[in-house]
Amino acid sequence: MKNQVKITRIQIGMTQEQLAKKVGVTRQTIGLIEKGEYNPSLQLCIAIAKQLHKTLDDLFWEGESK
Repeated sequence: MKNQVKITRIQIGMTQEQLAKKVGVTRQTIGLIEKGEYNPSLQLCIAIAKQLHKTLDDLFWEGESK
């Protein structure tokens, strides 16, 4: 799954470790999500979006690039 998690996280100056702690997963899980190698649950997607101050559409939508 393509997503904007890594780009958004870097833009706000947050590390994978910081994001992982805030949403209750490991740094490795965040890395896999960013690479598109792990499909997070809807609950985790919502938690990530809240921490990054974005909507689910902003981060995870598979349509055309904005």
